[in-house]
Amino acid sequence: MLKHSTIVLFAGLVVTRALGIDPCVDIAGQKWVSPAQARLCLQSFPVDNDLKASTIQTLNRTLAFHTSVNYQIQAPPPFDTEVHEDIIKDLARISESPYPSEFALHLDLFYSFRRLMDGHCTVLNLCYDSVFISYLPTPLALLTTEDGFQHVHIAPEAFAIASAEFPDQIELWQNALPGDLKGQLATLSGAKVLQINGQDPWLTVDANAMTTGGYQSFGTRQNSFFSSYSRGASGWSYIMGNFAQQVHPLTDSVDLTIQRVNSSQVEHITLPYRSRFGSSAKNFTDSASFRANNCMSQKGTNGINLYDSVSVSENIDTIPTIAHFEQQPQLDREDRKRPINVLVDAAPLWDIDLPEELHPTPPALNQSYSVAQFYMLNNTGVLALGSFSAANFTAFMGSLLDGLAELKALGATRLIIDVTNNGGGYICIAHWLHRIIVGPRATTEPNAGLLTTIRAGTLAQHVVENINAGGDPDALLLYNPTNWHNSSNLPFSTDYNWLKPTVNPTINGHADAFSPQLGAECQPFEMTPPDHALFEPEDVVIISNGRCASSCSLFSITMSKHEGVKTAVVGGKKETRQQYCGVVGGQSTHFVEMDTEIKSTGLKKVELAPPDFQTNSVLGITWRLAFGIDDPEKPEEWQDHPATFNIPVTMDTVNKPSELWKYTANVIFGDEIALPGDSQAYFSLH
Repeated sequence: MLKHSTIVLFAGLVVTRALGIDPCVDIAGQKWVSPAQARLCLQSFPVDNDLKASTIQTLNRTLAFHTSVNYQIQAPPPFDTEVHEDIIKDLARISESPYPSEFALHLDLFYSFRRLMDGHCTVLNLCYDSVFISYLPTPLALLTTEDGFQHVHIAPEAFAIASAEFPDQIELWQNALPGDLKGQLATLSGAKVLQINGQDPWLTVDANAMTTGGYQSFGTRQNSFFSSYSRGASGWSYIMGNFAQQVHPLTDSVDLTIQRVNSSQVEHITLPYRSRFGSSAKNFTDSASFRANNCMSQKGTNGINLYDSVSVSENIDTIPTIAHFEQQPQLDREDRKRPINVLVDAAPLWDIDLPEELHPTPPALNQSYSVAQFYMLNNTGVLALGSFSAANFTAFMGSLLDGLAELKALGATRLIIDVTNNGGGYICIAHWLHRIIVGPRATTEPNAGLLTTIRAGTLAQHVVENINAGGDPDALLLYNPTNWHNSSNLPFSTDYNWLKPTVNPTINGHADAFSPQLGAECQPFEMTPPDHALFEPEDVVIISNGRCASSCSLFSITMSKHEGVKTAVVGGKKETRQQYCGVVGGQSTHFVEMDTEIKSTGLKKVELAPPDFQTNSVLGITWRLAFGIDDPEKPEEWQDHPATFNIPVTMDTVNKPSELWKYTANVIFGDEIALPGDSQAYFSLH
């Protein structure tokens, strides 16, 4: 994407192998290294063709459970120009292609899955993804001026972030600046970026949007290039953006042409990326220990037979490896059994703290809990919701109800729900929040969600048949009929084959098989919801940077399309159509869960069963696909979700949640709240 990214990717590989040099020794035990040093270590492992073949077979056979394989070959409008990846065809190409290193092989797999633009269906490997994360001290922001023009800037808070998070690298970056700028890193904050590597910044933004994946919407992928914020379980976090944080050490440096604040001078600088050893990576001393500790399968990489007491006892406290990459707080084993719809991404979500001066003010209300924080602005209440998962499901449910009730008691008549960078979580929390906000009505009772379907291939059919025949006596498995309801929201009996009669559409020329429509398993809820609406739909707005996925999408879509709730994207490019959510799915899962189903029903040795991962890899999939609202015969995944508003950010409001909430309250609800600078001049409507 940036300077030196692919040109020097494999420089030195032949030399180090020929001389018998171990490049991992040089960086062992170091917190910070240059990307070039990290690359030499990662690319020092040759391809093992047997391991490669086994991995691709695991991916291919697990994809038989992914609902969207054939849809993603060529997505329908409005995403027809965004999603057109035949992943099965690409896996066949990769299978026949030679690679100079296992790292090169992994990058091809990584970016092939990225082209699905689906944050549920992602292949990752702890050997390579986020093991060395590359950073710059200059996260970027898209800011709007008083006259309505948008420009790329170094974020105003850049130096505060860098000096707090990377204090041991500041001197290196200070010394990298040329001439009179040496030692003046702080003065770059807020600077207008005129060029990146000698070209218009938007060429780099758009190039990144083509490779970053995760979301179908091009606008959302543009937004991921820039810095943003998120509410985590233990505090507010700062998201560096794809420019200043990269999950692979592929880029050595970047050239910037800038104009600093209050200066008319155009200046040119080159800043080096620095690669930090990842928080989920394990220490090593050389190539052999790096590979043993980070690259080979471990507990949590593969599934287990839940009816094998030895396997169960050996894995009793094991959390699946994929938990490192899920965009939600860590969950215990019991709550992981609840239906979840969550984004999977190589980039850590909550690694960097939001500076104290950017935190919302005044402090959150008493009923705030974990990722759900409540604030009061005049007559407008705010729910900042960083995830649809929290450590304790029941406490989370109660906090959402109590927090909204507290806002009402304080006089709130309108509600802003900020779901910026919300990657999803518990499906039933999405249903619960919808129900308690708008009250009992046809769209919330008996089901506040969407009808769904699952892929009903041959192996899935065998799993259900074995369960029907008594193969899951303790009802432990995902495919057990007693977990699910039909489209009339009636539960299935233990011996009912709920995958039949199959629905057999032809999708992009490929015959497929799906279950009949399914209802939802969330209601009646575990606690009693109020018998009235807490807020009227016309008094609610949902805001984010577009990065609202999975259960966040399920919630936002039903609130918008069923209830007429307004939606707003903050900080999107004016010329780009902004979607208020993306990656809908219906329920996500992963290889470990599918492997457990297969092993527990005695099917691991059948021809269609995927072999165990031998590498430290994970594969997420969409297991259940939701039907649409505007077109109930087709998946909601491929239907339009245009935001009602696009709210630009300014030098005074960027990454300041409370200032953005005040601005939103002013322009959408007409709330008379004092704003910084000339913020009221920058509202735009899509």
